Amino acid sequence: MNQARRLAALPAGRRSKWVVLVVWIVALLALGPLAGKLTNAENNDSSSYLPSSAESTKVLNLQGAFTPAQAAPAVVVYTRDGGITPADTAKADADAQAFARIDHVIGRVQPPARSADGKALQTTVLIDLAKDKKDSSQGGWNNLGPAVDSMRKIATSGDTGLTVHVGGPGGFGADQAKAFSGIDGTLLYSTLAVVIVLLLLTYRSPTLWLLPMISSGLALAAAQAVIYLLAAHAGLTVNGQSQGILTVLVIGAGTDYALLLVARYREELRRHEDRHEAMAEALHRAGPAILASAATVAVSMLCLMFAEMNSTSGLGPVCAIGIGVALLAMITLLPALLVICGRWVFWPVRPAFGTAEPTETGVWARVGGSIARRPRIVWIGTALALGALALGMVSLKATGLSSAGTFTNTPDSVAAQTVIDAHFPAGTGSPLRVIADASAGDQVTAALSRLDGHGLTDVSPPVDHRGLAYVSATLTDAPDSHAAETTVTAARAAVHAVPGAHAYVGGDTAMRMDIADAADHDNKLIIPVVLAVVLLILGLLLRAVVAPIVLIVTVVLSFAAALGVSSFAFAHLFHFQGEDNAFPLFVFVFLVALGIDYNIFLMTRVREESVKHGTRTGALTGLAATGGVITSAGLILASTFGVLGTLQIVGFAEIGFAVCLGVLLDTFIVRSILVTALAMDLDHRLWWPSALSRGRARLDAREPEPLATR
Repeated sequence: MNQARRLAALPAGRRSKWVVLVVWIVALLALGPLAGKLTNAENNDSSSYLPSSAESTKVLNLQGAFTPAQAAPAVVVYTRDGGITPADTAKADADAQAFARIDHVIGRVQPPARSADGKALQTTVLIDLAKDKKDSSQGGWNNLGPAVDSMRKIATSGDTGLTVHVGGPGGFGADQAKAFSGIDGTLLYSTLAVVIVLLLLTYRSPTLWLLPMISSGLALAAAQAVIYLLAAHAGLTVNGQSQGILTVLVIGAGTDYALLLVARYREELRRHEDRHEAMAEALHRAGPAILASAATVAVSMLCLMFAEMNSTSGLGPVCAIGIGVALLAMITLLPALLVICGRWVFWPVRPAFGTAEPTETGVWARVGGSIARRPRIVWIGTALALGALALGMVSLKATGLSSAGTFTNTPDSVAAQTVIDAHFPAGTGSPLRVIADASAGDQVTAALSRLDGHGLTDVSPPVDHRGLAYVSATLTDAPDSHAAETTVTAARAAVHAVPGAHAYVGGDTAMRMDIADAADHDNKLIIPVVLAVVLLILGLLLRAVVAPIVLIVTVVLSFAAALGVSSFAFAHLFHFQGEDNAFPLFVFVFLVALGIDYNIFLMTRVREESVKHGTRTGALTGLAATGGVITSAGLILASTFGVLGTLQIVGFAEIGFAVCLGVLLDTFIVRSILVTALAMDLDHRLWWPSALSRGRARLDAREPEPLATR
């Protein structure tokens, strides 16, 4: 215990505080320049998202022998309601020649194809997605935007009366890249602005908010630098999704830890004349809760590494590293800065030595007193209300989003697909691709040809190379439709039945199907693993069995309620098409890991007070002491995730909305009412089988006196 106290006191020592500050300055001087390079290390290629074992991934990896593997076809469509004229055809021919001269366009651009109804033309253009070997920031997704912009400029030039759109995978990718463009800066500045405003309202000080913000900002920079080094030299997968979530997670969670530490430090400043002693005691008392909270989040995130989806698997270590660095900053740098600055940083309400602790008569003390009168009725009623909210999950459709459903607006590529659907085979530009042994190429072609007129058309003859055969076909239905998925399923059954073919079916539709299957697998595997890990950490922290189970059940109920309300809102308020495949898993991991934070903050204090006064009084004191800081922390974390809801990508917006709502439910309903009422009703039994469940039974039998009346 003495050793733990000495370790906790290190950042607050009279000399060691300066050492801590110097170490952080040196580390940031070394790592700072690397943080800005993280965006260049992103891998947003399809292979960075797909499950490595899926058929579509294998096709993607093998098709390079026949077609440009790292290429996206963009489809330029021209329409005229009165019918395409010879002049229109001449313009489309000239445009095709101009497209071939655009940077990053590869292969021969074929002349435009005319629709059967004579009202549309389409030209397919391949855009190179290969990374620049000398500069990883060049190539890949970065090629799509400039190439598609150039195509749109050429195709729309002149007052021809034609309606022109650029779609297909290339156009869709370019619009998606545009939606992601600047996302890191947007998220960072928006998150910082939200947190600064809330910290000003929380602390009511023009100076105190600076220290948590400086610490969070430096933690984010350090985390980005570490992640960049791992991405550049250790094969860690980072994409736009994981980097965006990293920003809000580090600042949100880091600020939460700062709020808890500052609140306990302010409390101890009223009991200790020396600020160094006050900080040492604050770290000793609040440190275990902060460590347990960070460990819960980090380990929960690492559980994502079991995912089949590469994008989900890569998110785990990225978030875990971010949480680890945020924790390190908040238990070393922030304490050092607070002690260096002294009490004046709390101006204008400085906590003077010997003054009364205001939380003992605050609003949360009164809330606790109200709950104490009928705790069983309170927790049963609250649980039933949350259960009713969870019923909204009947509208949950986490089956993936179509191209149109990916955006909150209607970009040009979505309009292009509508035109393609109306005038051409809907799968144009997103062909079904099959790789098989060369010896079975003809049989594979024959098997696919039997589906001609039943979802497929234009089955190509096999092309052989290096012992492999390549066959392609056009889907007659939109590549993101259920009908197209049915066709792919039939195609897979047909070619798998060819003896010795060892055939794989890929393409955009097959990718969507494989992603859905992998997401379903990940949900069934990772959710139970996360629950088990969190339960174990809580058991070790609280040294009990009943309390961890109670906390897990309440957080799962909170998750279900948040998912229910969110599903209803997506369907009936925002009119989203559905939810992304990974939506339930991401929301679950974030809400369980982050939601359990507040229960840890509360219950470690309740246990500390229960040792002295018994569980019922301990629950009252714990709620009164932590209610304000946890409420502030919840508002800040909810707001940081809420920033995601402002983005034009539906997947981000859905995660942001659901996590924001879930954190608010957890902060104001689950932690403050449900958990407190359960603790009072269970009494000393909450700590079974520890000694606290027996030794304090006689104290717990007394009816607690509300703090507000003491």
